[in-house]
Amino acid sequence: MKINRRNGENKGAEYMRLLRSDALGRISRLELIARDVVAGFITGKHRSPYKGASAEFAEHRSYVPGDNIRDLDWRVFGKSDRYYIKQYIEETNLRATILLDASASMKYTGDLAAKTGGQALSKFRYARYVAAALTYLLINQQDAVGLVTYDSEIREYLPPRASARHLRVILQSLNDLEPGKDTSLAPIFHEIAARIPRRGLVIVISDLFDDPEELIKALHHFRFANHEVVLMHVMAEEELSFPFSKFSEFRDLESTYPIAELDPQSIKAAYLEQVNAFIQRIELACGQMMVDYVPMNTKVPFEVALSGFLASRQGKVR
Repeated sequence: MKINRRNGENKGAEYMRLLRSDALGRISRLELIARDVVAGFITGKHRSPYKGASAEFAEHRSYVPGDNIRDLDWRVFGKSDRYYIKQYIEETNLRATILLDASASMKYTGDLAAKTGGQALSKFRYARYVAAALTYLLINQQDAVGLVTYDSEIREYLPPRASARHLRVILQSLNDLEPGKDTSLAPIFHEIAARIPRRGLVIVISDLFDDPEELIKALHHFRFANHEVVLMHVMAEEELSFPFSKFSEFRDLESTYPIAELDPQSIKAAYLEQVNAFIQRIELACGQMMVDYVPMNTKVPFEVALSGFLASRQGKVR
């Protein structure tokens, strides 16, 4: 897929910056392949349960070698002199939905975070780059991608599509998005699970600040609906190792509680115990549900973490 970067509008050029050339260079030779059986026919990338075609038209996509020429839309060819395939609802390849956490806690930026343009990345900006790169990758391999952004409620819901235009729509949405209210993951996930019409791939990108048991129940909802789930857990190094040594001011980004000045050494052991117990509980549950748990530390450049995950997953699936 060739993305036209010539755009006279500053706004257009701005959202295209989410597609970092160094990141695309790392992931361009990789694929995100479905582990489970999905609805798709394109070059055998994903295994499909379907044998025939549905009568319900979905969208056009470019012809690729190996497609059935009987599915060419000759009317479109007559107008554009280009080959396009008519896709039907059951012929659409993998349908992925990216769930991006835009709650206030995602604003946290640690001093140890990786930098882009000389500026340290907050958890939110890190997650946004990951979402943009995944969207590009999936659409480039002719899969459909949707985006859900949320905090304590759904901020925006973009159903999956598989076109270059839809890539621009998602990038613009990501570019305009800013972290908002407090976190309410479980109810949001239950609502989204009920709204996705048929099984596909669900990619959650979040710091997972919620009750672990309620969160696990919500992930069960996705699996009960036969969705494949990838859980990308984004945290800052400071949240994981608590390296503070001097009296410091701490505040909750998702509440109006006053700032507390504490001696970090007096609470470090208890804090780390709770954080590690939380991570272990989530990781264990993901293993039991066959959910891919992907820890992401913002001190590791996002393109390194993402390419490592893709390479590992590709090896396991193949």
